[in-house]
This record gives sequence, C-alpha cells and structure tokens, in this order.
Amino acid sequence: MQRFAKVALAISLLPLCIGSFHALLRVLSETRQADTVWIALLAGAACWCVVYLLLPKPMWLYVVGHELTHAIWTWLFGGRVKALKANAKGGHVVVTKTNFLIVLGPYFFPFYAVLTVLSFIMLQLFFDARGYVAWFHLLLGAAYAFHVTLTLHTLNTHQSDISQTGYLFSGVVIWLGNVGVLLVGVPLLTGEGSIIRALSLCWIETGRVLHRISYGI
Repeated sequence: MQRFAKVALAISLLPLCIGSFHALLRVLSETRQADTVWIALLAGAACWCVVYLLLPKPMWLYVVGHELTHAIWTWLFGGRVKALKANAKGGHVVVTKTNFLIVLGPYFFPFYAVLTVLSFIMLQLFFDARGYVAWFHLLLGAAYAFHVTLTLHTLNTHQSDISQTGYLFSGVVIWLGNVGVLLVGVPLLTGEGSIIRALSLCWIETGRVLHRISYGI
C-alpha cells in the first residue's frame, strides 16, 4: 500500500516536474547579464568535465560526500549517526532515523558545491576576499559539475537507495531536488532576480501545465 501511495504521489507531481523545469529555463534566461559569473562557473564546469573524461574517476571522494550527505540530512531531522564507512568501492551509514529525503539526499544535494560556498563565506569573515570571487565561481562550477556527472554515473549502477524508495518516486524527488537547488541558487549567485521570483515562476509554469492537461482532457 505504501509503494502504491508513492507511485500515485509521484504521478501527481509530474506536472510540477515539468513546470519547475520551464521555470528554471526562464530564471536562467533572466540572468544572462551576469556574464562574469557565468563565464567562471562554466569554465570551472568545463575543467571538471575534462578531468572526468580523461582521468580516473575519484569515486572515493564522491562516496565520502554521498555518505556525509546521508548523515547531514539525518541530523537535520533530529536523528543520530551511529556509524559511517566510505571507500572507493562504496559505503554505508547507520542512522537512527530515516525518510525519503535522508535516503535520496545525496542525489540532489551538491555536497561539495555547498562546502565551497560555506568555505568562501567563512573566508569572508576573516578578510576581504572580493578579489577571489572569480576563483570562487570557478571552483563552484567544478564542484557542481562533479555532483552532476558522478551522480549520473552512480545512477547507472544499482543503488539500494533507489530500489528501496521506488524508481518512479525516487526519480521525481531527485529531479525536483536538483531543479529546486538551482531555482534557489542561481538568483543568489548571480544577483539577478530573487528566490521569490523563481518560486513564483515555478507556480505559474506548473499552473500552465495543469491547464494544458485539463484542456486536453
């Protein structure tokens, strides 16, 4: 019964998946004036893609971030982490509480990108780091590309997290989580638009999708 409910919920959220993607495209189109930010971000992403394609994949680094993300989401929901193990072949974490966000968090929460942002914020607390903003954007682009490429690589293999939660439901949550991170992150990073604007666009575009579906029926 629980699996059936997840499938039904996932299907009901499909219009939001489409609407959020349309909203993201609009948010991205509205930030084209932030040239210096995008150039550095894309340069960082390109650098990582070269490393990803030409050198051995640092799976141990990805797995460490993956398991730490499980731990972070467990702490956010008031649970405790009893054990954590990570190496290049895989890892696991033993926690006292679980839900679908704890299980699927690593697939949409860009651990190293968030770590890069927090590190730069901490740096700013001690001295003026404005001269290093371009380097920050470069590293952030590489860190986010790291998250995207290695998450896709991992999803090509059997993942107990996914099978445990259900493939359709997991796909919807992972999609919405990744798009949601960008809807919040892009306005903050570029200084163009706002989070409220991005979320309102998501609401509007989802409404349009629902309207088309009802009109088609």
